Amino acid sequence: MIRVLLVDDQALVRAGFRGLLDNAEDISVVGEASNGGEAVASTRALLPDLVLMDLRMPEVDGVTATRRITDDARLSQVRILVLTTFTDEDDVFAALRAGASGFLVKDAEPEELLQAIRTVAGGESLLSPRVTRAVIERFTATESGPPKRVETPELSLLTQREREVVQLVAAGLSNDAIARRLVVSPLTAKTHVSRAMAKVGARDRAQLVVFGYESGLVVPGGSSPGSYSSGSTPPQ
Repeated sequence: MIRVLLVDDQALVRAGFRGLLDNAEDISVVGEASNGGEAVASTRALLPDLVLMDLRMPEVDGVTATRRITDDARLSQVRILVLTTFTDEDDVFAALRAGASGFLVKDAEPEELLQAIRTVAGGESLLSPRVTRAVIERFTATESGPPKRVETPELSLLTQREREVVQLVAAGLSNDAIARRLVVSPLTAKTHVSRAMAKVGARDRAQLVVFGYESGLVVPGGSSPGSYSSGSTPPQ
């Protein structure tokens, strides 16, 4: 059973989500919160598997609440799925950087929301089709061009194969697709992804993608030797 905490400042919205989720056999709503401060307190008290987090709320917003939750070592197993009517790029990128594992707009179809909860609770990352990696590209690029690769302590820990894997994750490939691309077993691909995440301190694949762009390992809107952009076709 996936235990979910609902966070939204509108009671009617929370009631609608509760009705939908309670009808799912594998999902249970364990609590509700009307702002980010309540969300953090409820997460610490209830230890849900997933927090369905609104972004725009009074007092404490969803981005701040997300950061407080992900910064708490006791809540390391809690996943956050951001759900909002706003597709503002600033908020999207801020939520991803704060540690959100997924992002979906509120007008998504009911089954899409249920599947998103299952995906994120299962340890994967998810971005709404309407919120693309172009958001990350925009906010990691500078006026003088994309970030130059800097051999940070975290980046230096990655092997060449792990760097390839980060690039493939940023290109949107699943573990199975990565395995086919690198001609290895799915288990080996999963191991490479897990090791890369551990070395750079990424909670999940979404955080690994953010790291890839911010470190310059993945180049926004273009390619460089040994790398390629998320919008391009990975090398054969």
